[in-house]
Amino acid sequence: HSRQNPILNHQHHECDILDRGSLLTLLARLKPHIIVHMAAQAFNGASWGSEDYTHQANFTGTLNLLNAARHESPRAKVLLACSSAQYGDVQPEDCPLQEDRLLRPITPYGVSKTSCETLGYQYFANYGMQVYLPRLFIHVGTGHPPATAIQNFARQVAEIKKGKLEPVMRVGRLDTARDFIDVRDGVEGMLQMLEKGRAGEPVNICNQKAHTIQEVLDILVEESGVDVDVEQDPALLRPSDEPLLLGDNSRLRALGWERRYTFRETLQTVYADWLARTPD
Repeated sequence: HSRQNPILNHQHHECDILDRGSLLTLLARLKPHIIVHMAAQAFNGASWGSEDYTHQANFTGTLNLLNAARHESPRAKVLLACSSAQYGDVQPEDCPLQEDRLLRPITPYGVSKTSCETLGYQYFANYGMQVYLPRLFIHVGTGHPPATAIQNFARQVAEIKKGKLEPVMRVGRLDTARDFIDVRDGVEGMLQMLEKGRAGEPVNICNQKAHTIQEVLDILVEESGVDVDVEQDPALLRPSDEPLLLGDNSRLRALGWERRYTFRETLQTVYADWLARTPD
């Protein structure tokens, strides 16, 4: 962790990834050595209500970026944010999921990310570009919108704590389990990939440990000290929801990666963030 903080030398440039000409102009000016592509419609649940936009932003945006990089920064390392949603139709006995497993995505978001990864591999195989393919399991951190169960629960608990909401938690399914990873650990994993990993090879970015949504709720309520009732909200139920997504992180650990943050520490950080964002 001796790397220089890139924020100290940060410059902001705005660009629409759906405008290929703008991307070509930007990369021609910057000539980057490393490109980390995170621009996307990034939420599995939201993709059901914005299917067209999800595919357009994720696939076409990635195509435009790779095309621009090929022409203006062909030797750059390009990291594409891929997703555990690509595994899709899996059963608990299939876990932990290894990268060589057949991908059978069952959500619009998962399909879009599978397309992005395949596109990245095409540019790696055909044009010799250094394209890195991290499959991100659910990353949890501060500053996120309430579009996932953890963020939504933390927002509700913070607002109940400050008297902004009645003490009723509105939830979707609580029995599903996910391999959650602290975003700080995830970023470290992606840096390890760029430094030591192999281009063209997918790598799960995960903890290889799953927690149920019920556990998320219990920990956040415990941390807040509030007493709540729990009600299921039909609006939070999805057409399909994998019972378990748990990844094998052998490839990641082989790069020297180690987990730094416990699940409770991650949830404590998220809850504190929502408390700070909730007015008194």
